[in-house]
Amino acid sequence: MKWKQFILLSCLGTIFILGILRESESAAVPMDKASKPEDQERMKRQVFVSEQDASNFFKRRAKRSPKSRAEMMAENRQRLAADERRKEYHEEQLNEWESFAEEEQDEQYERSREKVESWRSWHYDGLYPSYLYNRYIY
Repeated sequence: MKWKQFILLSCLGTIFILGILRESESAAVPMDKASKPEDQERMKRQVFVSEQDASNFFKRRAKRSPKSRAEMMAENRQRLAADERRKEYHEEQLNEWESFAEEEQDEQYERSREKVESWRSWHYDGLYPSYLYNRYIY
């Protein structure tokens, strides 16, 4: 029974709110019903701009006065400084990568040399000289 009362009260509340909202014309710019038609036109002109005025406004905003020589030189200095910083950063990254690659290559060479030496010492029976002296020459 309580849920029926709840539904009935919520429906009545919704109808009441919709009835009040129907009386107002808009939330942003309320217009009185007693106002004259010329007042309404004046309010529309205040809110909306003619197409030509809007076009002129955007054309004026798009055009910029030419930059002064000092301003151009300052921008150029900033651009050159940024380029120099970028160049130094990339050189540093390249040097780090090259040193890393060189260390990796040295370690790989050392590991392979140790493996070859251990293999030769394991398989050497002492009856013949080591591999370097026992190869065929073509």
